[in-house]
Amino acid sequence: MKIAMIIIRSLLGVLFLFASIAFFLKLMPEPVLQGNMKAFNDGIRASGYLMTFIKVTELVCGLSFISGRFTTLANVAIFPVTLNIFFYHVALDPKGLPIAIFILLGNLFLAYYYRANYKTLFSAK
Repeated sequence: MKIAMIIIRSLLGVLFLFASIAFFLKLMPEPVLQGNMKAFNDGIRASGYLMTFIKVTELVCGLSFISGRFTTLANVAIFPVTLNIFFYHVALDPKGLPIAIFILLGNLFLAYYYRANYKTLFSAK
């Protein structure tokens, strides 16, 4: 189980690092979007800060996953981003659903693997 955790954690780290670095360094051209995908993307960009905030979160969590330090915290911090990636692809872009499913399942697997670290989060005291 430990080997699976290291592999999944590293793959997620590389995915998040690549996505954030490609965004900041503009390594890939932006795809031409139409319809609801364009409206959604325009709304995020109109906020002026949200996409940058998401990509900084991906960068920090990707570094955490690769280094293996603060993985539990990074897993909690990246979960809302992961959930939005999944629902974006379910609702607007089903072509990207396989990678979104991998990211969501990987995040859930890490949460399960580190479940002992979350016990204090859910205590009533």
